[in-house]
Amino acid sequence: MTTWILLGIIALVLLSGIGIYNRLVSLRQVTNQAWSDVDVQLKQRYDLIPNLVETVKGYAAHEKDTLDAVINARNVAISASGPAEAAAAENQLSGALRQLFALSEAYPDLKANQNFLALQTELADVENKIAAARRFFNNAVQEYNAATEQFPAVLFARSLGFQPRTFFEVPETERVAIQAAPKVGF
Repeated sequence: MTTWILLGIIALVLLSGIGIYNRLVSLRQVTNQAWSDVDVQLKQRYDLIPNLVETVKGYAAHEKDTLDAVINARNVAISASGPAEAAAAENQLSGALRQLFALSEAYPDLKANQNFLALQTELADVENKIAAARRFFNNAVQEYNAATEQFPAVLFARSLGFQPRTFFEVPETERVAIQAAPKVGF
């Protein structure tokens, strides 16, 4: 009788361990998929930016610094790897884009250009999709990190390769810069 009880307890522990492992694998995959969704939206954003810059160039050729800042920020964002580095690069790119749109205010012909307006609308749509993808990613990271830190998974999660993930967030040092109005000089 004792042997059956002991075997039952071992089987229960083993099945519980398998269930916990499978849940962690599933959450890791959801997190990976969520990051891929963010990555797809960022790629779409990167593809729109050169078209937007080229449209603006025709109207504001003497605003080379602003246009160069947008392209440089885009290139840095493209080469970023991982959520933390990507978040910092994306914040820099968002600031450069704000300057570009502030620049468009000084050129009434540009503001009326249908191509520019279409690109601006499409970029705004992509920005909304990026924000939604970031929220989904951060939610997936929160669930994954919580699952790896809960008992009993915490006892073996790290040893099985389940490392904590980083949120896609704005670094504290850049929050002030993001909230500031863009500076455009003429």
